Amino acid sequence: MATYIYMVRHGESPKLPGGTERTRGLTAKGEEDARKITEKLRPEGIQVFYSSPYLRAIHTISGLAQEVGAEIQGVEDLREIHFPDGNKIMPDQELYPLLTTMFADPDFVPVGGESIHTCQKRSVNVLQEILNKHRGQKVAIGTHGAVMTLMMNYFDTKYDLNFLLQTTKPDVYKMEFAGRTLMGVERL
Repeated sequence: MATYIYMVRHGESPKLPGGTERTRGLTAKGEEDARKITEKLRPEGIQVFYSSPYLRAIHTISGLAQEVGAEIQGVEDLREIHFPDGNKIMPDQELYPLLTTMFADPDFVPVGGESIHTCQKRSVNVLQEILNKHRGQKVAIGTHGAVMTLMMNYFDTKYDLNFLLQTTKPDVYKMEFAGRTLMGVERL
């Protein structure tokens, strides 16, 4: 019996000066897109919900979780890559060059941050636990672009920086597993 993991990248989120990564919610467009995610995923029959503890990830899947009466299980190790100055919002003009460096050298650790390998290891450990615990079920994971890419990359290296840069906010990828073997991915 197949297990389905729905990677749900969060919707648009404001990058306001003085804000924090952990508490960033969704913009008005992000909230509207979260409602569209609920509509899109409603027919999938998802019953189990996990998320990064960051509000934007939780808010993107909360509508569907509420509809089915499920609790969202926040997991610290599903958080986004820890960039320098961890909780401070990093502007895109700083973020994208840093991501390029980090993906080119997965062991590179920015000052005050973590490497691609470290982030991938912690997030994939959680994903494998989810696959073991929820075999044969449909599970949504509220996530972020980089950590989603790294979890997918663990199973197939075509999910790389180029893939990440082509994803949208929000975005949904349905991963089909037989045990711990990835059988296929469909972008919804």
